Amino acid sequence: MEPLHGARYEDIRALALAAERSGFDGFFRSDHLLGVDPEDRIYRPTDSWTTLAGLARDTERVRLGTLVTAGTFRAPGLLAAIVASVDEMSGGRVEFGLGTGWFAREHAAFGLPFPDTGERFDRLEEQLAIITGLWRTPAGADRGFSFEGVHYRVEDNRTPPRPVQTPHPPILIGGTGPRRTPAIAARYASEYNTGLGGDLREQMTVFTRACERIGRDPGEPRRSTALAVACGSTPADVERRAAAIQADFFRSTAAIGSPDQVAERIAGFGAMGIDTVYLFIFDIHDLDHIALIGSEVLPHVATTKVAGP
Repeated sequence: MEPLHGARYEDIRALALAAERSGFDGFFRSDHLLGVDPEDRIYRPTDSWTTLAGLARDTERVRLGTLVTAGTFRAPGLLAAIVASVDEMSGGRVEFGLGTGWFAREHAAFGLPFPDTGERFDRLEEQLAIITGLWRTPAGADRGFSFEGVHYRVEDNRTPPRPVQTPHPPILIGGTGPRRTPAIAARYASEYNTGLGGDLREQMTVFTRACERIGRDPGEPRRSTALAVACGSTPADVERRAAAIQADFFRSTAAIGSPDQVAERIAGFGAMGIDTVYLFIFDIHDLDHIALIGSEVLPHVATTKVAGP
């Protein structure tokens, strides 16, 4: 979900339930507190994990997660507890996406520190070590989990958060960076996401090499990408839905067209070794859009896992 002007919880809930009814595998949302339009004065921010906790109780089947959680927003120990709580509330349906954060203006607007790129990547590595370390620490262990890093310290935690999934929820890491992102993903990720833009085949190759360097089977982690979509049964519907994708960044790579054209675009990712596609939906009130994709697109891409909106 990438709403143009933010959303109320009831809007998010309606969209998630529409996705569940329409046969999608998952419902994921962005982790932002501002929209990307600098002139937007009506954006309605919501906290991603608070809303996912609500959806954990209001949905029954779809996987739930973020694409992706900003590592700059929450301390890693607290984040481990938050995600584990939502995993329990959902009966083990959470998938945990984590990234460095990138939108400087929203950090300034909400009083959140925004270090330089190198430090954000350093913090991301420490965060993943702490979160996975806490999740993997057995309850009642004689020795608790400890971590001593440059940016974070955890001391003898003997009561770690306990997610339902074993050993923990799947971890999604992604982006277009050529070096640190694939290296971190090779070490920690259950799923590598290419993000938006760039040469997808080259990104897959770079990730494969990163896995091989540390002795990990490159075929083990899932591989995914994101795709803005505007699908319609008529040219007028296509044009109306495409108009909601206002940012050139998203429009330049979007799947815009009939159900057959969108299905063909999604199916093409399979030839690149990508098994999961996240469909970005911008007009979150257009539930007929979700129903159309569910009925006319998903049956033709049955071998590809499709999450939305």
